[in-house]
Amino acid sequence: TEEYAKGMLVPGTLFEELGWNYIGPIDGHDLPTLIATLRNMRDLSGPQFLHVVTKKGKGFAPAEVDPITWHAINKLEPLDAPKKPKAPSGPRYSNVFGQWLCDMAEVDARLTGITPAMKEGSDLVAFSERFPERYFDVAIAEQHAVTLAAGMACEGAKPVVAIYSTFLQRAYDQLIHDVAVQNLDVLFAIDRAGLVGEDGPTHAGSFDLSYLRCIPGMLVMTPSDENEMRRMLTTGYLFEGPAAVRYPRGTGPNATLERGLEPLEIGKGVVRRQGSKVALLVFGVQLAEALKVGETLDATVVDMRFVKPLDEALVRQLADSHELLVTIEENSIMGGAGSAVNEFLAREGLLQPILNLGLPDHYVEHAKPAQMLAECGLDEAGIEAAVRARLAKL
Repeated sequence: TEEYAKGMLVPGTLFEELGWNYIGPIDGHDLPTLIATLRNMRDLSGPQFLHVVTKKGKGFAPAEVDPITWHAINKLEPLDAPKKPKAPSGPRYSNVFGQWLCDMAEVDARLTGITPAMKEGSDLVAFSERFPERYFDVAIAEQHAVTLAAGMACEGAKPVVAIYSTFLQRAYDQLIHDVAVQNLDVLFAIDRAGLVGEDGPTHAGSFDLSYLRCIPGMLVMTPSDENEMRRMLTTGYLFEGPAAVRYPRGTGPNATLERGLEPLEIGKGVVRRQGSKVALLVFGVQLAEALKVGETLDATVVDMRFVKPLDEALVRQLADSHELLVTIEENSIMGGAGSAVNEFLAREGLLQPILNLGLPDHYVEHAKPAQMLAECGLDEAGIEAAVRARLAKL
């Protein structure tokens, strides 16, 4: 009788058939009822399934009215606190992606945009409004997002998966087996790469270079500014096979954006400053800091651009003409872009002193991004100090 009643009145039939005792739904904001229910369930035998219903932002009126805007917030200031003027800044990297997506969709009807419930965060709002039939929000189901992209690519579409670095980890199996094994044309626009500030270590994109570059056939790119990112998105989109562009949260150096859709030459880095003795090989947005260090130490500074394929000819040239190579990346040192350089040098028998700078082998606790980078030695002072320390040992 209980099972039949539940089947008619509450959505627990599926869980009951799986052997769970379903209880609910109950109001998750009614703490006395919730506590009493948990106490009652504590003494029940067998697996239990408690269905709790909550409202996003409950208890904070602005968040209840606008849960998207208030999904993640910074420190709240008192209403009577003096207003601090905001420094002018350029578009966020996610804004640059959103504009590129619309621009490319206008010239290629095969493009489809896929997001796992991050339309606002990844800035697909304009795309969803202008191209609703080519926009797919699969909700919080990263695995499905990747497999959906694979299926679309099999049918001739050109899917672009907009996804946070930390969330792509959930779909690693699908990335390999559904996309990479078949060498399908899927572009991954990987947002929130590197440290993300006060969202904490669960949201940091610390490992994507490490887990992407080991996948056969994968094109992996690290833009140093907004315009490089736009061109890399085009490069990855036109690439025949899986491609990834990883970019950080927030704004860049406000580089001038080229409105066209010109790709880059695949696997080619660019020397941004010519120096001597030390060569700084930068994979990503630490280029600005590296250029400052380069001026101080008269070092060569290179925007490597591509983690895979690595510009091996350029690395060889730098190894032949410098006493120390320094790799810089906002990714785990273990298995990252610096490791790719190490492996090339070892494979070619180039016995060259090298220093790898990146994220340490522990979870970096949340703080302001600048503070986190300083803690990891990836700000200007940290890079300079590490290079000077290594030079002193040579």
